[in-house]
Amino acid sequence: MADAPYAPRRIRVLPSWLLGRAAARGHRLVAEALATEGMRMVHHAVLSAVAESGPVSQAELGRTVGIDPKDMVTVVTDLQRDGLVTRTPDPADRRKNAVALSAQGRRVLRRTQRLGDRANDELTAALTPAEREQLIALLTRIVRPAGSAGEAAAGG
Repeated sequence: MADAPYAPRRIRVLPSWLLGRAAARGHRLVAEALATEGMRMVHHAVLSAVAESGPVSQAELGRTVGIDPKDMVTVVTDLQRDGLVTRTPDPADRRKNAVALSAQGRRVLRRTQRLGDRANDELTAALTPAEREQLIALLTRIVRPAGSAGEAAAGG
């Protein structure tokens, strides 16, 4: 952990410290990979959510991804400006906007998903495939303890 800040041995063996360092490295790897496509992680998370749920209201999209409504307006505006999503009045409620992926958005999302996958492969390169599966299972249990509802926020 050459790039990790100094921490006393007692701290360096704590799961919370190790998870934080692993998360920081993973975030950096994914952010750098997405940047090669001119994409920020929040934009990728929103594109992924639209692909999974779309067309979806802007408000629902914000709740799903855990982004403040004011910030969601900016993110969707950015994605629309880049031709990655469309924003039209929701037929079910004309007061709301329905956000959907454009053809260009689908193409960009496929590329950025591959980049994110490669970054995660780099993050877990020291593990065997079985260890990667085990890590994901263990982290899922930590993120969503037994009996809790909901899913972790999207990210990368």
